[in-house]
Amino acid sequence: MTITEALAEIKTTEKRIAKKREFVGQHLARDERLRDPFDQDGGSVQIVARELQAVQDLEQRRVVLRLRIQEANQRIMVVVGSMTKSLAEWLVWRREVAPNRQQFLRTVSQTLEKGRKDAQQKGMTLVGAGANVQVGGTQTINVFVNVNERALAEEIERLEQILGDLDGQLSLKNATETIQD
Repeated sequence: MTITEALAEIKTTEKRIAKKREFVGQHLARDERLRDPFDQDGGSVQIVARELQAVQDLEQRRVVLRLRIQEANQRIMVVVGSMTKSLAEWLVWRREVAPNRQQFLRTVSQTLEKGRKDAQQKGMTLVGAGANVQVGGTQTINVFVNVNERALAEEIERLEQILGDLDGQLSLKNATETIQD
């Protein structure tokens, strides 16, 4: 079974669990004066007990599938750009590092853009990091940017490229790598 198939089975299993729990909830009790609708199948008590056991079995299946996927993700190596990491490492990086990194870079870029606009509106001169400026000449520097804006733009683009390539690799690996069933 591929990782994609296992993920699909997990979703299906979750839906089956929800339906079985709903069924159990609807049949927890009944008026004793009414005929047991499951009399021919061993009675409501047995049906509810079977459904509860089925829920436990499905929950265990879900755990097994998740563990198998996790094991596969630990062993599968993925190359994105010049970096090689296990699929598990990439997934953690994408979930916990990349969003914060994207937000930080976006904030830095927006702050610089706002600072540039503010400086221009006030008639000030703004000079970026790495600029070759002669201090003491005819030019007055009012605001000096401490970040190389070209490098910042390249980093934003590089991060987007990594995330795009990673998504492609994840789709490919999930569709082709197998897990023990």
